[in-house]
Amino acid sequence: MEASRVTSPVKPTHALSGVRRVVADYVTLTKPRVQLLLLLTTVATMEIAGNPSLGLIVLTVIGGYLSAGGAGAINHWYDRDIDAKMARTATRPIPSGRVSPRAVLIYGIGLQVASFVLLSLTVNLLAALFALAGFLGYVFIYTLWLKRSTPQNIVIGGAAGAVPPLVGWVATTGSFDPAALYLFAIVFYWTPPHFWALSLRMKDEYAAVGVPMLPVVRGEEETRRQITLYTFLLVAVTFLPFAGQLFDGIYAVSAAVLGGWFLWLAVRLQRNPDRGAALKLYLFSMLYLALLFAAMVADVKL
Repeated sequence: MEASRVTSPVKPTHALSGVRRVVADYVTLTKPRVQLLLLLTTVATMEIAGNPSLGLIVLTVIGGYLSAGGAGAINHWYDRDIDAKMARTATRPIPSGRVSPRAVLIYGIGLQVASFVLLSLTVNLLAALFALAGFLGYVFIYTLWLKRSTPQNIVIGGAAGAVPPLVGWVATTGSFDPAALYLFAIVFYWTPPHFWALSLRMKDEYAAVGVPMLPVVRGEEETRRQITLYTFLLVAVTFLPFAGQLFDGIYAVSAAVLGGWFLWLAVRLQRNPDRGAALKLYLFSMLYLALLFAAMVADVKL
């Protein structure tokens, strides 16, 4: 008598978990946590510049996400060699072997193409061009040129991360206004103290892979001094929109309170060389930018 064969059914949960892993990896490549705060500045700027429809906001956010996500993916592709050597980044999709470098490069370029097409067809050409400029700045100026060549990488390269407010402004108004440069400048001067606070905690990893971040090249004491200096400059810059009559009292009071708090944390970090103080400054810097842009919207709408 022939023995009956028992076949184990394929468990759909295995396939589903595999799909989830792939989707999660490709989302990770777009650096969503970094994007969230910058997209908030885009939406806030749109509300400051006018009264955009919900549809326009959604399309602009999607286009901005695709562009910045494409730049993030190419950053993953280019930095795959050093990512594999740092504990913080070794589990990323490329160094872990889950996604091929070629696929990531194609993905990053494809996201930017999709962004340009979407923004130019549904928002306006100027918004698409500003988003493209941010993409090119992050990829070619920061990632490929500055990051591995100078401790000023985040200062100069930070201009790419300050582009979202410009995209939001031209998306709403259809034209460029010099007033938008106030918001660009705020994000630009915010970037160094924000990132250097994190780099103080990652100093040993950057040193091990030869990335010349400021704490590696100039030392932690000088980095803390530069954080205080740039925080002071940031606070000064935040009052320019008030002086230029873009905002009124609600914003001015908010800028003073938030700026004073930020500066106090920076001075405390300079006097107290503690990694915990660096983490507190880093975390507060994200809250600071979100609350400052929220105060701008409140000032304009209330």
